[in-house]
Formats: sequence, C-alpha cells, structure tokens
Amino acid sequence: MPTLTDRPSAARDRLLRTAAALFYADGINAVGVDRVIAEAQVTKSTFYRHFPSKEQLVVAYLEAIDNQFRDWFSTLDGEHEDPVDVLRAFYSGIALYLCGDDFRGCHFINAAAEEPNQGLPIRQAVMAHRSWFRKTVRETLERARFPAAAAATDNLVMLRDGAMVQGYLESPKSAGDALMRGFELTLKHPELFSPAA
Repeated sequence: MPTLTDRPSAARDRLLRTAAALFYADGINAVGVDRVIAEAQVTKSTFYRHFPSKEQLVVAYLEAIDNQFRDWFSTLDGEHEDPVDVLRAFYSGIALYLCGDDFRGCHFINAAAEEPNQGLPIRQAVMAHRSWFRKTVRETLERARFPAAAAATDNLVMLRDGAMVQGYLESPKSAGDALMRGFELTLKHPELFSPAA
C-alpha cells in the first residue's frame, strides 16, 4: 500500500505531507488550516499561495493518494504477466495495509463520510478514485478473460470497501484475511456471476 513519501522540502510538499498525516489521523473536519500551517512551519501567506482554500488542500491530498494507488498498480502490472496475478498482488497489498498499526480506514471513504455533498470537489475527488479503482479491476478481469467481469468487479469492490471498514472498526488482520478469502472465492467460482446464477 502506498504512502505519501518525504519528497524535497518545498513548502507545498511539506504542507501536503503535514495535512495528509493530520487529516488521516484526526479527520478532515477536525483539522483547521491554522494547525496545518503551524505543524508544517510555514507562513499563512505561503499556505494560501499554494492552496487558496482548505477545500483545495483536501482535494490535493486525495489526488496525491489516488496517484499513488495508480502508480502502485502500474508497477504491479509491470511485474506480473498474468492479469490475475496482478489483481492478487493488488488485493494482497491492500490486505497487508489493513494490518498496519496506523490503519484508520480508507482515505476516500473517510473523506466521503465527512463531506455529504456529492457535488462538491472533495466528493468528486473521492468518486474519481473510486471510478478508477472499479474500471481498473474490471479491465484487469477482462484481460484475464474472466466471465461476467462486471458482476465480479461489483463483488470485488464491495469486498474491498467492507474490509476497509471492518479493518478500522474491528480486527485489521481478520478483515485482511476475509478480503483475500473473498477474492480467491470470486476468482474460483465465476459461475456465481453469470446472468443465469
């Protein structure tokens, strides 16, 4: 599972890293701009030069996480010839992330829970990631010539969402284990997803 890394110490990068850590640990609505500025050790004018509003900072944070998922998947795709192995590695990485000590749920589910208005940029950033995730899973299943790829994708996306919530609310390890059991059962029984099933 990717994380925001410590890149060169430009003010924008420092603000983004600081905000990402605070938003994930304490919640987006609980963290104000002044706290981000103080902990990033920048001036207010520096903050507003890079992010004219808190909303734009939140969107940048979500887009950075989304880009890391995309890069991570691309790396896995280049490491495995079999599309099924690509998806298995992807889901295994998510399951391992669930077992991490600092796991506090899905960045995107958390953000959506704090922003109920679907028309606002934060929710649009969440949906952009979810659309990419769903499209990527489906296209990878189609490359593997998996029958009923659309229905199987619905199942795999739901499994991932459920594991993220269960991993935060209950046992991360059992959520990760359940995710991988569900993943393997989905691939083992394509007949469950055919229209006649």
